Amino acid sequence: MSAHALDRDLAGLAAAARAALVREIDASGAWAADPAWRAAFEAVPRHLFVPYYYVGVMGGYERRWGESPDPRTREKWVRGAYADAPLATRLRDGELVSSSSQPSLMAMMLTELRVRDGDRVLEIGAGTGYNAALLAHRLGDDHVTTVDLEPEITEAARAHLAAAGYHPVVVTGDGARGVPERAPFDRIIATCTLASVPTAWLAQCRPGARILGPLATGLIALTVRDAGHAEGRFLHTPAYFVPLRGAGRRDRERPDPSGVPRRARESDLFRFLLALTGDSLAPREAYALWEREGRPSRERYGVTVSGDREWAWLDDPEGPCAWPLR
Repeated sequence: MSAHALDRDLAGLAAAARAALVREIDASGAWAADPAWRAAFEAVPRHLFVPYYYVGVMGGYERRWGESPDPRTREKWVRGAYADAPLATRLRDGELVSSSSQPSLMAMMLTELRVRDGDRVLEIGAGTGYNAALLAHRLGDDHVTTVDLEPEITEAARAHLAAAGYHPVVVTGDGARGVPERAPFDRIIATCTLASVPTAWLAQCRPGARILGPLATGLIALTVRDAGHAEGRFLHTPAYFVPLRGAGRRDRERPDPSGVPRRARESDLFRFLLALTGDSLAPREAYALWEREGRPSRERYGVTVSGDREWAWLDDPEGPCAWPLR
C-alpha cells in the first residue's frame, strides 16, 4: 500500500473515530445545557493535536506516534487519539508535565463556562492546543487567548493549531499572572490544578465574568463581582489535572489519613475534603466534620476571594466551616 493510500485510510479512520467520540460524549450528556459544543467537537481533529502520546505499560510508558513505520502502531495511535480518555503528551524525568484532557470532561467544562457569542476567553494551560481550538471554533480566533509557562509547549500548541486551521493568540508566560495585554476577559478557564485563585485574574475580568478551574480534586466556578471579589461553588464532578506551574504554584501538604476509618479513606468525597482543607484540619478532625455534616457532596463547598483573603467553605461563606487557601 502506498503512503498516500495509507494516509487516506488513516484520515477515514480518524473521521470515523471522531464521529464515534462525538456520539459517546453526546450520550454522556456533557453538553446537554449547550449543544452548540457538539459542532466544535465534530469539526476539530484531535489527532492533529496529539502527534504522539504516552500510554502506561508495565514499568513505564509506551510512546505512540503518527509517524511510526508500523501501520498497526499508527492505527493504535489514531484510535487512541479519539478515545474518551486523557492522554499523556509530555514527560520530564518521568513526571507528567502536560496532557490532553479527557474529551467528555473538556466538553462538560466548556459547557459550564457558559460562553456567549462575543465573549473573550483566557485559557490557563495551553497543553496541546486542542481546547483552545474548540474555543476558537465556537468564538473565533480573536476572542481566545491561551497561555503556558513552557516555550516548548506553546510552540507545539501553536503549530498544532495552525495545522488544524486555527489561530488564537498563544502566549508564553506565567498563567498565574494572566495576560493583562489581552484583558478584559469575560471567561477564564484553567486546565491545571490551582492551589488558590490568583488575584491577577480578577483584575483582568469584566464584572460578571466567570472563572472555572480545578482546585483540590474538584472544579470551582466563580462569578467575579469586581477586581477584588469573586465567589462560587464547586461542581459535582471530580477533576484531576497537572498542577499550575510558576508563581501560582504552592504544593499543599497532603495529610496522612491512616488514622481514619477505611470507608472514609476510600471515599472520593472525603479525599476531596482533605485536599481542600490542606493542613487546616487534621484527618481525624476532617473525618468528624465529614460525618457530622452528612458526608457532603462537592456542590456544598465553595470558595470566596475578597481582597487579600481567599477561603474555602462548607454551605455558607460566613459560616463556621471555613478554611484559608492563602
